[in-house]
Amino acid sequence: MASAAENRVVNLAGLVQGITLVTFPAASTIFLDPSAYDLSNTQYGAMFLPQVVTAISASLLGSRLARALSPKRVLLLGLAANIAAMLILVFTTLVEGELAAYPLLLLATAFLGASFGLTVPILNTYVAAFQPDRADRAVLTLNALLGLGTALAPVFVAVFVGLGFWWGLPILSTVLLVMLLFAAARLPLHAESAGTAPATPRTGVPPRFWLFAAFAVMYGICETMNGNWSQSDLTSSVGASTTQAALALTAFWAMVTVGRLLFAALTRWLPTRMVYRLLPVLLVVTFVLTAMLPEGAPWLGVAVFGLAGLGCSALLPLTISLGQGDLTTMSTAVAGGVIAFYQVGYGIAAFGVGPLVDQGVSLPDLYRWTAVVAAGMAVLAFVIAHARSAVTTKG
Repeated sequence: MASAAENRVVNLAGLVQGITLVTFPAASTIFLDPSAYDLSNTQYGAMFLPQVVTAISASLLGSRLARALSPKRVLLLGLAANIAAMLILVFTTLVEGELAAYPLLLLATAFLGASFGLTVPILNTYVAAFQPDRADRAVLTLNALLGLGTALAPVFVAVFVGLGFWWGLPILSTVLLVMLLFAAARLPLHAESAGTAPATPRTGVPPRFWLFAAFAVMYGICETMNGNWSQSDLTSSVGASTTQAALALTAFWAMVTVGRLLFAALTRWLPTRMVYRLLPVLLVVTFVLTAMLPEGAPWLGVAVFGLAGLGCSALLPLTISLGQGDLTTMSTAVAGGVIAFYQVGYGIAAFGVGPLVDQGVSLPDLYRWTAVVAAGMAVLAFVIAHARSAVTTKG
């Protein structure tokens, strides 16, 4: 049985991971500002490529590293990588606008991706093992805290920009991460408490895993179109101010958090399968609305992106928990696998959109195409939920 301190550290690690994960997108207007870093849309999008590569690699290696080193050491490695990412980001402010800044930004996102790939699967595995009788709810709660962190990041950036030093956020994150690192190092966080089983004979990847993998890729595209490109869309297509655009990003991540908390509280009355089927449909609606936003209606944009946050909210954590429940032969590797394929989708949207925009494709048109992706996700959700229902019935 996990101690209260172990639960607290794991959940707080999720919160801080959320803050650092959105630090780069939250500062997008600074990176694109000609008077600051002066990046093009292509450079901004490509900045996330190292993050995607290292996140996928770390996610896929995570379960093997946990067996070789222990889950606790993997968590500590992830926290250390996060600290490195934030410190390098702070250092780039000394060479802002110079050629040396961009390689350093790429290095920072590489460390951030490694941190995400190492910590998030381990954290999800910890909370599910700590509360096996209500794993869906525990995973939703952890991811709600991660979502809260993502909602706080643009708020902190706006506050620090107002104070004259936007880099106050990575400094604050570094302090929190160092405190978490020392706290986690002092706790047992035993491998047994995280449900890490000895290596089992290889039986191959169950075919049903690829349903979860495909869903995670499509979800990554949908989330990233909102999380990374909302501010650019509102300022370039709707005429929003940078403050209004930051509020839209905050609304998106805030509603991601609210939705996760809401659905975690409603799991006793609202079937998980129903939530999983309905939320992609809501995303289809929000992408269509985003593509239709009229110029001069920034507050409508804030509301639509908030609604998109609700649509995204429970999908990733439920994909992890449903996968862990269904794929019992590889349950300890499911979180890492889902996170890896989510990062594939993240990468497609993060650095694939920039070149298209630079070549004249409008963001509203790209949001229309993303509605098609969300529609495919809605179809796949019914297939996964039906498979889940069949497995539960047979069990």
